[in-house]
Amino acid sequence: MTPLVHGFDWPDRFVVGTVGQPGARTFYLQARAGSQLVSVALEKEQSAALALKIDEVLDRLMAEDGNPFSVPEKAPEGLLDHEPLDEPVEERFRVGTMSLGWDPTTAQIVIEALPLAGSEDEEALEEFDPEDFEPEEVLQVRIPVGSARVFASRAREMVGAGRPICPLCGAPIEGDEHVCTLPDSFT
Repeated sequence: MTPLVHGFDWPDRFVVGTVGQPGARTFYLQARAGSQLVSVALEKEQSAALALKIDEVLDRLMAEDGNPFSVPEKAPEGLLDHEPLDEPVEERFRVGTMSLGWDPTTAQIVIEALPLAGSEDEEALEEFDPEDFEPEEVLQVRIPVGSARVFASRAREMVGAGRPICPLCGAPIEGDEHVCTLPDSFT
C-alpha cells in the first residue's frame, strides 16, 4: 500500500511546538500551507536532535567556499516565530523515525517523519522486521535555508523551556517541593 504523504514544499509555517505544562508537555512538528495543517507528535529528545542535525547540515553548507547557498549564520530576525501552534492540534501520528536531507537543486532542507513502526503486541514485536515496514502516513517538509535556521532555533527554545534543572542532583525541579538526593561524590 502506498503511504499517504503529507507533503509541504516551502510551507507557510513549519515549527516545533508544545501542548501542556512543563513536565507534562507533548511536542509536535506542525506544518501549514494555506488551509492544510498537519501535526505529528514526537519526543522532546527527537526535537532536540533534529535541531542539532539541521544546524550541522547548515553549518557544513555555509562553510563551502563562498557560501554558495547563502546559508545564514543565525536565524534571520524577520523570520522568527514565537506564536503557539495553530489550532486545532490533531495528532496524525507519533513519530518513530526521521530523516534529514539536502536538495541542492532547490537549495532546501528536506525533513521526513515516519510513524512508529511495530505493535504493542509482544508476539508481533518479536516477528517485526523493520525492512518490511511500510508506513501508512509520512510527513515530508522542504524548507529553504533561512527557514531551516529559524526552525532549529525555535526547536531549541521549545526544548529549553521545560522545567528548570536542579544544580545539585541534575533532576528536573518539580514545583516548590523539590527534594533531591546528592550524588555519592558529595557525601
